[in-house]
Amino acid sequence: MRSLRLLSVALALALPLAAAAQQITVSAAASLTDAFKEIGPKFEAAKAGSTVRFNFAASGVLLQQIAQGAPVDVFASADQETMNRGNDQKLIDTATRKDFVTNSLVLVEPAQGAAGLKSLQDLSGARVKRIAVGKTATVPVGRYTRQVLDNAKLWTALEPKFVQADSVRQVLDYVSRGEVEAGFVYRTDAAVAGDKVKVAFTPTGHTPVTYPIAVVAESRQKALAGDFIAFLSTPAAQEVLTRYGFGKP
Repeated sequence: MRSLRLLSVALALALPLAAAAQQITVSAAASLTDAFKEIGPKFEAAKAGSTVRFNFAASGVLLQQIAQGAPVDVFASADQETMNRGNDQKLIDTATRKDFVTNSLVLVEPAQGAAGLKSLQDLSGARVKRIAVGKTATVPVGRYTRQVLDNAKLWTALEPKFVQADSVRQVLDYVSRGEVEAGFVYRTDAAVAGDKVKVAFTPTGHTPVTYPIAVVAESRQKALAGDFIAFLSTPAAQEVLTRYGFGKP
């Protein structure tokens, strides 16, 4: 009897460890928030006993967290540059890196009281006093925005109007609440905002918006992390990503 009690205690102690062993943390670009929150439960259902935790923020912020030792298993970035930095710093398992979706940059206005912008040059007009942009150091949408405005030779001229945002979702919030007259976000974010914002137009002059994903080098659950990445190619995950407006790589 005593040995049975000891065995029961041992099993009770081991079960939480076993459960934790089937958990992964996915750090993903803010623009993936809604889609990944739907995909998470689908992955858990397909992979019995697994749990997925998500951490959403600007890609550059997420990479900084990983570099500082945050326990992350999968990293999904909204641009190649941030993932390249992760590769250079040996923070990702390069063999697992792959592009899994695409997106596009759009200029949005508040749905109420929109200025009716038709071109980038219209941003210079008196009706536009504030423009929300992602911080170029850490927010990929900010770098895409700078490419567009640099190519149009407007970045320096418009800089006094910029309201710096910590993520693409913060840009969207500024526009949705009417705190700025315009902002640059991804098409998928504009769709999530529904009738709170209006897409003015789709600018050109930036590198393609492709999202890479990879297993983090220090992950202790590399097999399960790899399974999550593979799951993104399944019909169940693709249906969600497509519904939220993401394109195929």
